Amino acid sequence: MQKHDIHDYMISAQHRIEEAYTRIRKHSSEDPGTAGDQEEGDWCNFLQEWLPKYFHVVNKGIIITDSGYSSPQIALLVLNPSYPPMLLGEKRYLAGGVVAAFECKTTLKAEHVKKAVETSAEIRRHLPKRTGTPYKELNSTIIYGLLTHSHSWKDEGSTPLDNIEKALKEADSTYVQHPIECIDLITVADLAAWTVFKFTYDSPRFPHFNPELSGPNGSASTDYICSPIGSKVVDSESEWLREQKDYFSPLSVLVSSLYSRLAWTFSDMRNLEEYFRKANLLGRGRGQSGRLWDLAIYSEQIRERVFNGQLSNGVPFDEWSIAFP
Repeated sequence: MQKHDIHDYMISAQHRIEEAYTRIRKHSSEDPGTAGDQEEGDWCNFLQEWLPKYFHVVNKGIIITDSGYSSPQIALLVLNPSYPPMLLGEKRYLAGGVVAAFECKTTLKAEHVKKAVETSAEIRRHLPKRTGTPYKELNSTIIYGLLTHSHSWKDEGSTPLDNIEKALKEADSTYVQHPIECIDLITVADLAAWTVFKFTYDSPRFPHFNPELSGPNGSASTDYICSPIGSKVVDSESEWLREQKDYFSPLSVLVSSLYSRLAWTFSDMRNLEEYFRKANLLGRGRGQSGRLWDLAIYSEQIRERVFNGQLSNGVPFDEWSIAFP
């Protein structure tokens, strides 16, 4: 894959985040409150630089659903362009106007992963249920993610990728009760990015159905795709990930994935979404073993069509797609 100018911009942004991390760490013990504000400010600036200007990016807010539920305080929120200007400074944001929310940490620990997954699931359980297509029933109206400058596993012989994936898998098993509750994105700027992948259904009606992988009656599945910086991969079983381009950045996965998810609603983002995808901002990645889900995750009105395999493959932004990366 040929290198594009867009990769240089991503690497430059990553270097700024890494330099900011060094400054934050230098003064964090003296003034932890200011350090926390700085970490949020870095990510706020990044999102403002890379998302269309019509979005409002705000920090430190609570999401309120129409049922009266209030979320924990969240570091960053991205608001719909139509959000009422009068309410922008209220710090209690209406869920119907929130398109994305992010927790921010300077140095990632396993407990941060678990908390982010728990909060992601909790918020989704309080949002209005959407039915009628696999896209609506598998994907939330609010993107939820975790953004960090770096991680805590720096000693020689440490395995940060394995540690994060273990924490992510345990948290998913503990807190996620439906695929719509999965956390969408985890970005560790100097290490890797994780994005959720949702497979609509592997049905016995499919010609290449494999009951050993999907069970005798088929299943939907969710998995977290890890895309690491190639030089950070240390385990021998990940030899193919060493082929990651030296210009790859986890921030490029964040940008490409946000455009991919937001473009379902904001169609003007689709041309750039396609460009980012073809320029391979996602890099190389792989999943874990994945988690299987039975047909009960879908509403009765679409179960038969899903089971019959009446799904598209490779059609952009089709709500009946066989998968949602």
